[in-house]
Amino acid sequence: MPSDQEIAAALAAVSTATLTTVLLKQGVRNAWMRGAAPLGAARGRVAGRAFTLRFIPMREDLATPAAWSSPRSTRVAVEQVPAGSVVVVDAMGVADAGILGDILCARLHRRGAAALVTDGAVRDAQGVQATGLPVWCRGAAAPAAIASLVFAGWQEPIGCGGVAVYPGDFVVADGDGAVVVPAALAEAVAGAAGEQERLEDWILEQVGQGAALPGLYPPDEANRARYEEARRARDAPPSGR
Repeated sequence: MPSDQEIAAALAAVSTATLTTVLLKQGVRNAWMRGAAPLGAARGRVAGRAFTLRFIPMREDLATPAAWSSPRSTRVAVEQVPAGSVVVVDAMGVADAGILGDILCARLHRRGAAALVTDGAVRDAQGVQATGLPVWCRGAAAPAAIASLVFAGWQEPIGCGGVAVYPGDFVVADGDGAVVVPAALAEAVAGAAGEQERLEDWILEQVGQGAALPGLYPPDEANRARYEEARRARDAPPSGR
């Protein structure tokens, strides 16, 4: 059985667009998190196990500066994040308060987190980018989270951008956004996604040579046979003299 690192590396080798297609074939239609876009310049692609954080609507007796020192706070949760994790934050789509800022993101980066993904906003956006932690979010907002939200807990099932995310699921994020790969499907999806990208690369080559799309994309029996022949020729070891 492949390790988490091997699965994450295989998932990170393919685009989120390809992953949504492969997941669709597995019966998973709702995997792309709405509102989670790259913050600043694109940072390539990341993949890792989900470590979840959850916010709920603000309540005045709980959403106070004193909450920052509570045993149930983002400060405590950040210290539980394993290296290689993608921290996924359910902010209920709220974009007028920042769920994390530069200090907490710097700590996540120091702990080895792979990325932060949220359907909400971050604050201190310039400082967050300077930490080196890749971030996917809805945008930036100056107010702290307690202006609109209450932190409720971590490592629980959450909804982020309209998608169910369970702790331990795999999350892949790139320029097209962030996609959740259910943990039970991750190994199969990683293998199928690599083959899907190889097929689509071949289709692109055919399009570049002037081929028409009907029967090519998706490939019919004849074009599938042509692809398999090309794949065998590509993978064949070089012949000796």
